[in-house]
Amino acid sequence: MINGKKIIVVMPAYNAAVTLEQTYREIPFDIIDEVILTDDCSGDNTIEKAKELGINEILIHATNKGYGGNQKTCYNKALALEADIIIMLHPDYQYTPKLIHAISYMIANGVYPVVLASRILGTGAIKGGMPVIKYVANRILTCIQNILLHRKLSEYHSGYRAFSADVLKSIDYNINSDDFIFDNEMLAQIFYAGYEIGEVSCPTKYFKDASSINLRRSVIYGLGVLKVSLVYRFCKWRLMKSKLFLQK
Repeated sequence: MINGKKIIVVMPAYNAAVTLEQTYREIPFDIIDEVILTDDCSGDNTIEKAKELGINEILIHATNKGYGGNQKTCYNKALALEADIIIMLHPDYQYTPKLIHAISYMIANGVYPVVLASRILGTGAIKGGMPVIKYVANRILTCIQNILLHRKLSEYHSGYRAFSADVLKSIDYNINSDDFIFDNEMLAQIFYAGYEIGEVSCPTKYFKDASSINLRRSVIYGLGVLKVSLVYRFCKWRLMKSKLFLQK
């Protein structure tokens, strides 16, 4: 705990057996109270590895629910366990758990209610092996999103993020997509609800066992990002209504 706040790390896992241990071993358990791992119907021995590591809260999807569906299960369980701060950490070791201290203290001390670990701040993305085409697409999408959402984030596409429980309770993330666009729908909901989002610089690693999506799904994701941002702006202008932005 920090300042009496219960901190839970959630790990949405899919075929993460090779990298899970390395990720888990770097979690700072001096401040982390619990770890939740949700296995999205992996085809490897992710579940067995999680049990071997002693992870107590292991949730198993009988069918693959997708990246967004996996997160929903994680967050719902964390809130059920009365977490005050929830940190999403990918078990593929693409993001370092060593930033958990910094992220947690920012939320626990009331600096920001939501914090993203940005690969774009600094030079971590390219140095870490991010493909140039992904980097360029990230920059273009982020620029458009900042214009439409009237914000100044360095990126919206990091999978390493932390939330105050109050934020998750105030938005209806369960109505969001079960696919990768879930992340951007969630951030748009958070901004629409009036919350600020902070960032920390994060090195990242691209390697064989790190998760990634193919070109076709990347294009679909990019178009989805543009759609969410446009809907957000039209709703702000009161030109339309969307279930994404209805307050709970």
